[in-house]
Amino acid sequence: MAKIDLTVIPERRKRAVQRVRERNIIIPTFAQMKDPNLIPDKIKNELKSIGLWDLNPRNLFRITWKNEPVESGGGFGRVNYMELPSSLTGVPARIIVLVGKWFPTGAHKVGAAFGCLVPRLVTGQFDPTTQKAVWPSTGNYCRGGAYDSALLACESIAILPEGMSRERFEWLSKIAGEVIATPGSESNVKEIFDKCWELRRSGQDLMIFNQFDEFGNYLWHYEVTGHAMEEVLKETMRPNDTYRGMVSATGSAGTIASGDYMKQLFPDSKICASEALQCPTLLENGFGAHRIEGIGDKHVPWIHNVKNTDLVVAIDDNAVVNLARLFNEPAGRAYLVKKGVPEAVVEKLDLLGFSGISNVLSAIKMAKYYELGDKDIVLTVLTDSMQLYGSRLKEMHEEFGEYTETDAAAHFAQYLHGQTTDHLLELRYVDRRRVHNLKYFTWVEQQGKTYEEILEQWYQPNYWTDVQKQVEEIDALIEEFNRDVGLV
Repeated sequence: MAKIDLTVIPERRKRAVQRVRERNIIIPTFAQMKDPNLIPDKIKNELKSIGLWDLNPRNLFRITWKNEPVESGGGFGRVNYMELPSSLTGVPARIIVLVGKWFPTGAHKVGAAFGCLVPRLVTGQFDPTTQKAVWPSTGNYCRGGAYDSALLACESIAILPEGMSRERFEWLSKIAGEVIATPGSESNVKEIFDKCWELRRSGQDLMIFNQFDEFGNYLWHYEVTGHAMEEVLKETMRPNDTYRGMVSATGSAGTIASGDYMKQLFPDSKICASEALQCPTLLENGFGAHRIEGIGDKHVPWIHNVKNTDLVVAIDDNAVVNLARLFNEPAGRAYLVKKGVPEAVVEKLDLLGFSGISNVLSAIKMAKYYELGDKDIVLTVLTDSMQLYGSRLKEMHEEFGEYTETDAAAHFAQYLHGQTTDHLLELRYVDRRRVHNLKYFTWVEQQGKTYEEILEQWYQPNYWTDVQKQVEEIDALIEEFNRDVGLV
């Protein structure tokens, strides 16, 4: 079943309560992450002297889309988002992006990690006094997991491919108890899973929080990111506008769960799944390596509700890395202004990390395919920002030389306004079933899932809604845990 196990283990829970009390930790609820107005004033006052990335347990309350966009001492406001103008996207449709930079660690994955760890902590299933938390990832999730582990006073092991950006490794070396680099790069997820099995057999007392099969990841995005999208729509929709759908790279299939929430509100809306053209797993059962850091693939995540996915698009990683230069190099920014993109927008383009650029290109393809107009809205997410990819820009500068206006003109024409609707598939029932069936080879044959449950995912009507209904129960467990800790 999809439901998160909330069985309480009293003795282990008692030890967790004691550890949390000793470390002066208070745990936020899902309700507070959705609506920071519910956070006690005492905690808000404490946050005024705390940096966004500081290893301070009060930063658990900054796991929200509504942080004030400042590096230190910020409060809370509306959801962080921006609308990309047609002068940039080349389509009349309104493409609106939620901004992930203003989470602790600079990426929204810190929320997904929270969704996996906290239910186990407050039930006593995870014992921070004896166990290590293991975070297998292609980058940002293990950073979020290591950060949450540090805030919640437990040891952590971060696992990520050796080919990920230098910034990730440098930061993790200071936060995680242990960092393990597995062979390959972004699309080498099986190597991460293999390392997890090696750790299981090692005899260490540990718990593996695998974002690709943890329904806490799905639930956090369904509930928190989904509500954030709803609020952005309420703020931006004009009387005659229509919400057409959301776009997300499949990655671990956490973020795309927010589309399930939005489709329940807007049944005619679409959910578009995006992947790298160099590794077209959903599109054509393909494989390969690519450079769009943050969207690991060559498998279908266990928590991906494929039956609810309407469209699959593939993005050329050449487009992503070259647009990163266009958006961040001085010559590129000057050219964008010359082409009529407002300076205020150009100055914020560093909010798009590699996966964010890919998501925006996917939204453009979706808008062109459905012939969307200026009263149609497409939502997507910027998981992280260029803050985590500065070394990549330096590497490209060393390899390709100075970025010129000629480069900018070519990349703008080819990869932005020249974006096409090739490498795209609108999914029929049988296409969805084909993609879902790919789960068998990873999860049943390799990772210990059952044949019966893979059938339940497809055929049982309440499989996905059962986990969606667990938020109130988890919040009640968090509140009870906080009362026992005695710091509220």
